[in-house]
Parts: sequence; structure tokens; C-alpha cells
Amino acid sequence: MKDNTQLINNIIGQLTGIERMIEDGKDCFDVLTQIKAARSAIDSLAVKYIEREFLNCLKACNTKEKEQTCRMFLKELIKRS
Repeated sequence: MKDNTQLINNIIGQLTGIERMIEDGKDCFDVLTQIKAARSAIDSLAVKYIEREFLNCLKACNTKEKEQTCRMFLKELIKRS
């Protein structure tokens, strides 16, 4: 969880920097480069979170009810990817 917290804080810092760049009228390509970097960091956070949650879900699939929850999670994951 600590890794995720640090990654989230880094993303917040990136977004704050982007906001400042836009307010200061920085070069469009520089701003877009930073947006791309922030998006990449968010994607990385999403992958880490999904991996952890999916593994937890799989570990808990020992009853029919939990198995159905895991199936719903997997379907939702596929829809959003």
C-alpha cells in the first residue's frame, strides 16, 4: 500500500506541475509531454491496483457466492480495459 501512496503523491505532484505550466503559459508540447507522463503514472497505478485486487479476489473464490463476485469483477475489468 505504501508504494501506491507514494505513486499517488507523485501523480498529484505531476498534476500540480501541469496546472502551473498551463497557468504560466508554457509551451504546448512541454505541457502535453507532462500530461503523457502523468497518464502513464496513472496507468501504472491502475495496473498495480487491479493486479492486487484480482489476486485477492481469486484467493477468496472458495465459495459459490464469492466465485460469482470474482466473475463480475473480471467482466468489469475486461469491459474497462
